Amino acid sequence: MAGSRSAGRAAVLGVRPWKRRSEPELEPEPEPEPPLLCTSPLSHGAGSDSGLSDSEESMFSGLEDSGSDSSEDDDEGDEKGKDGAGSDKGPGGMEKTTEEKAQADPACPRTEMASVPTADEYAEDSSDEEDIRNTVGNVPLEWYDDFPHVGYDLDGRCIYKPLRTQDELDQFLDKMDNPDYWRTVQDPMTGRDLRLTDEQVALVRRLQSGQFGDTGFDPYEPAVDFFSGDVMIHPVTNRPADKRSFIPSLVEKEKVSRMVHAIKMGWIQPRRPRDPTPSFYDLWAQEDPNAVLGRHKMHVPAPKLALPGHAESYNPPPEYLLGEEERAAWEQQEPSERKLSFLPRKFPSLRAVPAYGRFIQERFERCLDLYLCPRQRKMRVNVDPEDLIPKLPRPRDLQPFPTCQALVYRGHSDLVRCLSVSPGGQWLASGSDDGSLRLWEVATARCVRTVPVGGVVRSVAWNPNPTVCLVAVAVEDSVLLLNPALGDRLVAGGTDQLLSAFVPPEEPTSQPARWLEASEEERQVGLRLRICHSKPVTQVTWHGRGDYLAVVLATQGHTQVLIHQLSLRRSQSPFRRSHGQVQRVAFHPSRPFLLVASQRSIRLYHLLRQELTKKLMPNCKWVSSLSVHPAGDNVICGSYDSKLVWFDLDLSTKPYKVLRHHKKALRAVAFHPRYPLFASGSDDGSVIVCHGMVYNDLLQNPLLVPVKVLKGHTLTRDLGVLDVIFHPTQPWVFSSGADGTIRLFS
Repeated sequence: MAGSRSAGRAAVLGVRPWKRRSEPELEPEPEPEPPLLCTSPLSHGAGSDSGLSDSEESMFSGLEDSGSDSSEDDDEGDEKGKDGAGSDKGPGGMEKTTEEKAQADPACPRTEMASVPTADEYAEDSSDEEDIRNTVGNVPLEWYDDFPHVGYDLDGRCIYKPLRTQDELDQFLDKMDNPDYWRTVQDPMTGRDLRLTDEQVALVRRLQSGQFGDTGFDPYEPAVDFFSGDVMIHPVTNRPADKRSFIPSLVEKEKVSRMVHAIKMGWIQPRRPRDPTPSFYDLWAQEDPNAVLGRHKMHVPAPKLALPGHAESYNPPPEYLLGEEERAAWEQQEPSERKLSFLPRKFPSLRAVPAYGRFIQERFERCLDLYLCPRQRKMRVNVDPEDLIPKLPRPRDLQPFPTCQALVYRGHSDLVRCLSVSPGGQWLASGSDDGSLRLWEVATARCVRTVPVGGVVRSVAWNPNPTVCLVAVAVEDSVLLLNPALGDRLVAGGTDQLLSAFVPPEEPTSQPARWLEASEEERQVGLRLRICHSKPVTQVTWHGRGDYLAVVLATQGHTQVLIHQLSLRRSQSPFRRSHGQVQRVAFHPSRPFLLVASQRSIRLYHLLRQELTKKLMPNCKWVSSLSVHPAGDNVICGSYDSKLVWFDLDLSTKPYKVLRHHKKALRAVAFHPRYPLFASGSDDGSVIVCHGMVYNDLLQNPLLVPVKVLKGHTLTRDLGVLDVIFHPTQPWVFSSGADGTIRLFS
């Protein structure tokens, strides 16, 4: 009857009978049934429907707003759950009465029941729960670790965890920007972030410091001396002693009887005195198979002593006796470095041999050998030594590659530091410490032109664009752009027209470098532009398209690397801070990347995104040279500690292979533009050519095989080969040395 009446009343009211509330219910009081009114929305105060049964009251107590749909009910339930009581409250923190709700929303034509406003039923609630939205119950929350929700509400819907899309970087930024980050914790019941109040933070700090949580508790309050130390006439207590204090304990009697019974039965034995004499046993004794040591399947026999040689005889041959010089050298050596631990001596007979002085020490070392002998049998593996050598192809199968010296270019009076070949491969430019730039014809070794530059030439780079005839020369603190006017006259004339077509801007901007036009006398020599810097220039290199060039300055700070644009005559510093002394830079052949090599690392920067893409760790003491594979996926670098390191950019930031073929410092490394070859020049005067095949299959590692060692340069001032460069079309390699010569190996 109660269920039918409640269902009917719910149908009359137009609400959902299955919507329940999580607040505790009050005992219904006997009141007359209120009439049906068409006034305000139904208010569910305490005792509003006291004339109903228990089931009806539990049903009506869950009604929150009969005029709202389920989604609005859920939202309102969440908001009310945050308030802690799940009901509408005013500014004073008390529930709104029925009259207030009626005034708030008077236009409601639904039939609802009037309720008598009563006091808040949660005013004296002693529950410690602050958030009752998660009604999962007494269930371990670890069960929901692998699920997107953290429990269920009263209607059986999932309570989803808040989306957390923050990664470590977002958390770090939130930690830096949010001043309340340190006092924000995550609620394990709902998964939401809560901000601790000042009282809660003070409570946590008190508990962490080992203090009491209650601030009003004084752990050091003065003690009250209830009993004074003075002897008084009347005692504090004059209670007579109990009778059981004069009678033997029955519990102890039972324990003693049990121990006596155990001794009689032999369960408890008296402690025997220990034998002070130590017991020894032979660890390596070979007894019968039934013995303990004989049953070990992995029994290891005792290591045998080395048999005595002729030098240990009392009458050794004369060649085993040491002379005066050998005896003095033996005495000066360390005991661990001596080949023999004793001096061979010769006696006329065995009776004349004295007692051996190192007998006790040798017996002690023998005992140590037996004690420290491994107890595990080492299984010997029969491996063919040939299988340990990697299977490399024969050099004759890897041809073509340079094998012999073809030409020698002589003309410089001092060491030749740098080389550069024209894009067509017909001309060769070389810079030397004699203050001159020489242009050579590759096929005939003839010096076509000598350009005096008035300083040490640190670097030379021919423009890779075949339609532009320009050579960039680094001299002291300037970069000279020369038009050698070699080869096609149309190309040389077009280069001059391209440079003369520049129109300077109306408002000049501040740049880290100054662009100066060449004078008439300098134009006769071939000089067209001069880029002046504040510090000496150590390297200059062109971009693949021929419009940009990067320079390295011998300075400290973020201005070590500058990028110049030829068409606009503009200079810029791409970095804001320095990561060490820059040694070499190189442009990526196909992508907008710039490789910067410092002393200990190589950084790969994306020029468009202006960010660091990758940092390569060559594990070298000092990087000296750098070269990029024509495909762009592999990089080699040389170092002053005689290492050539190969990096696979798609594989890892650690070296793929480290080659140690040279005996001295490496000065230059280079890739061939077309053939799978790379070469390295060292101070030992040799050029080592290696076959480096990079496959299109990403699952196959590059094949690195040394194929030839080329020698021809003579060492001068402990310097050998200073630069190495390949011919753009032929399998030829050029090398410049400290002896002032340039050699072509073909």
